[in-house]
Amino acid sequence: MSSPSLPASLADGERLHGLDAVRGLALLLGLVVHASMAFMPGAKAFWIAHDPDPSAWIGLGFYIPHMFRMVLFFLLAGFFGRLACERLGTGGFIRDRGRRITLVLLAGWPLVMTGIVSALALGAMLDNGGTLPPSPPPPPLTPETFPLTHLWFLYVLTLCYAVLLALRAVIGRLPFSPVLLRWGDAVARVLASRAGPALLALPLAIALATTAKWYAFFGIPTPDQSLYPPLAACVAFGSAFLFGWWLHRGRDLLPGLARHWRTQLVIAAACTLFCVALLGGQVVLVPAAREPRTWLYAALYALGAWSWTFGLTGAALRAFAQAHPFRRYLADASYWIYLAHIPVVMALQVLIVRVPGPAGLKFIAVLLIALALLLGSYGLFVRTTRLGGWINGRRHPRRWS
Repeated sequence: MSSPSLPASLADGERLHGLDAVRGLALLLGLVVHASMAFMPGAKAFWIAHDPDPSAWIGLGFYIPHMFRMVLFFLLAGFFGRLACERLGTGGFIRDRGRRITLVLLAGWPLVMTGIVSALALGAMLDNGGTLPPSPPPPPLTPETFPLTHLWFLYVLTLCYAVLLALRAVIGRLPFSPVLLRWGDAVARVLASRAGPALLALPLAIALATTAKWYAFFGIPTPDQSLYPPLAACVAFGSAFLFGWWLHRGRDLLPGLARHWRTQLVIAAACTLFCVALLGGQVVLVPAAREPRTWLYAALYALGAWSWTFGLTGAALRAFAQAHPFRRYLADASYWIYLAHIPVVMALQVLIVRVPGPAGLKFIAVLLIALALLLGSYGLFVRTTRLGGWINGRRHPRRWS
């Protein structure tokens, strides 16, 4: 196979459109994952709404993208983070990420929680004949029980930025820092090879298999209900962020990812099928037992997550190397869509699960209605406004055709 054709942005700092596209995909898949949860078997145990006739096939709509989407996102966050740091300088980078990530978390969390509580209240009213039933006061918030919701990714991103900048400052002051950087470059070159997913999967597999009360179906445990990230989340997302950061330092490694994308996607699909087979094709709601089967599952799951990440990144570099207005618009909108989608999806699910009909059609209805509402709100209230300038770093001019 000939070497992939990649844009001159590898050298001149212009946009890498393929990476923009796949970053938007990682965020938009969050809408698919959360829209599917009300229509999966066992949803009553873990979600705000549950369909009376769930579908195991919709469970796959949750399982497959959930395996890799946040590993993929954090790899790209690391890549674009270093790009921004080089362009803005350390001080400018801290101000930019503080405004667009940390401040968004602090300002957005109360709004998201209000929306979630409203959806919960709506469901309770519908179940209680139109009146809100009495409920006990909420428990006090503690670091161990703080409900970050889906905004946990902003919290973990803030931690990643802080750790990376601290390491950068320390290493830069060491007399042997050039040697460390050369070693880092050598490691990144190995990790960007065809064997990279297996090497990156090894620590994640160990972290998953040794997690106490690991719910294997739900993959990498996330800190959505605590300010203390689980070890497996630190390993998965921290290593992805660090590798992405270093991948920007060695941008000549990107053609290697593009060259082997087919192989990686075949491995990813095979790992996913084996994992589903080990689960018996079911949504398993009990912790995994400490046995060899769990270690095998953890190894396959971790390898699948990283193979999907490498394969989709490489495919996007090949297929989406050129700018395209529609892809660019979706990539721009994806951050807003992910921030705002949970209350919208939950409210729609609370209403639609009460409508007779196949779970598959109701899932598609939730997905399409939520996407239409969120894209519409982005176009009307975000893209050309100060809000868009805040979260996306720029306000797009209003154009009328």
